[in-house]
Amino acid sequence: MGKTAVEPLIFEISRPGRCAVALPEPDVPPADLPEGLLREELGLPEVSEPDLVRHYTRLSQMNYGVDIGFYPLGSCTMKYNPKINEEMCRLPGFAYLHPYQDEETVQGALFLMYSLQEFLKEIGGFAAVSLQPAAGAHGELTGVLMMRAYHLDRGEPHRDVILVPDSAHGTNPATTTMSGLRVVEIPSDDRGNVDLAALRAACEAHGDRLVGMMLTNPNTLGLFDEHLEEIAGLVHQHGGLMYGDGANMNALLGIARPGDLGFDVLHYNLH
Repeated sequence: MGKTAVEPLIFEISRPGRCAVALPEPDVPPADLPEGLLREELGLPEVSEPDLVRHYTRLSQMNYGVDIGFYPLGSCTMKYNPKINEEMCRLPGFAYLHPYQDEETVQGALFLMYSLQEFLKEIGGFAAVSLQPAAGAHGELTGVLMMRAYHLDRGEPHRDVILVPDSAHGTNPATTTMSGLRVVEIPSDDRGNVDLAALRAACEAHGDRLVGMMLTNPNTLGLFDEHLEEIAGLVHQHGGLMYGDGANMNALLGIARPGDLGFDVLHYNLH
């Protein structure tokens, strides 16, 4: 089937009297529904089992997925999650958990979460890790708000500038704006690194208002910045903090720890 084919709605292939499944006779006594909940017509489609299976199979074939093509950027969960992860999350011990269960009934899951937290802390070289953010952009927002809170706690509420390279992920300037801060873009040099002269000029121009800098390493050009320690030194010299966008953390895993390279805050994308 071509991707431009049009699949009719399931209601359009519905025919009176068709049925996709025959339910077994109940093995418990029937219970009467309250009078106000009874309806003569449910308005559900009536289709045969083959029509039902073919309809949803055709719809699934129209979807673009990692099994049939490449994701160049974004859609990280679909792009990188191996199939075994999907099987693991469907194990009964995970699938049947409820967020309001008593703590004593979820100790296994809590142990796994704590272990993951400690692994990530060691991998990144940081003092602490939170599993609270639910996604990369959520982690960014959490981290930048922490940076802002750091300056507020130090009695510097006037700091409102985040430096963002032009090779950054698009979520970086969006996160900055969502945090109530201002974006100052830093250009790249001809090798794809942060332009150090432009960074120095920005730090000098906004030094007393600098919250920090958001940096992806490797960046969206696929390059490790050659001047990372110098970049961190400049930002720290002007009272700012270094935020690491961990979307490409796999490239650093086991080779370098962001906390050792000068980053103060980092979110991890676990793909």
